[in-house]
Amino acid sequence: MKYDPEFSVIVKLDDIGAGTSEHKITANEAQRNALAARFDLIALEKLSANLKLSATAKGILAKGHLNAQAQQACIATGESVPAQIDEEMKILFVPEPAEDGEFELNADEADSMFHDGRGVDIGEAAAQSLGLALPPYPRSKNAETALKKAGVKSEEEEKEENGPFAALAGLKGKLSK
Repeated sequence: MKYDPEFSVIVKLDDIGAGTSEHKITANEAQRNALAARFDLIALEKLSANLKLSATAKGILAKGHLNAQAQQACIATGESVPAQIDEEMKILFVPEPAEDGEFELNADEADSMFHDGRGVDIGEAAAQSLGLALPPYPRSKNAETALKKAGVKSEEEEKEENGPFAALAGLKGKLSK
C-alpha cells in the first residue's frame, strides 16, 4: 500500500554517488501539522535532521542527528506534555525485495527502510525516527493524582496486594486467630 508521506525529501541515488552527501532538512509548518496529526500530537513545533548519506555494499547509509520539539497529550489528564527529541539517527536504505521475496533485518545494524531504486526519502526517515523516539505514555505532573482518583493502582500497590508476600500476610492473619 502506497501513501504520500507528510514530510517527503527525496535524494536521488545518482546524487549520492560513491562519496558522501550532506543534507540538512527542516519540516515546514504544514508538514509539522500533518505529522502532528499522524502521531497524535497536540503540536509539533520543530523537526529537523542533519544527515550524511553514503553508498555501502548493503545499501545507502544515512547517519546523522534528529532534533524535534513536540507537545503530547498526557495519558491520564490530556494536559500538554513537552517532548524534546535530540538523538542520533542511523538508517540503512535497501532496495525493495521482490513481491514474494524475504528480507532479513540485522538488529545490530542500523534501522532499515526500503528505497525504490531511484531515490531515498530522508524526510520520511526523519518522521519515522521521530515516531519511534516519542515517549509512548507521556505523563503530566498531575497524572498520578488523576490516576489515583480513577482507581488505578500504582505498580507498587499492585505488588503489595497481589505479590507473594500478600498471600503470606493473609495466612499469617488466619493463623493468629
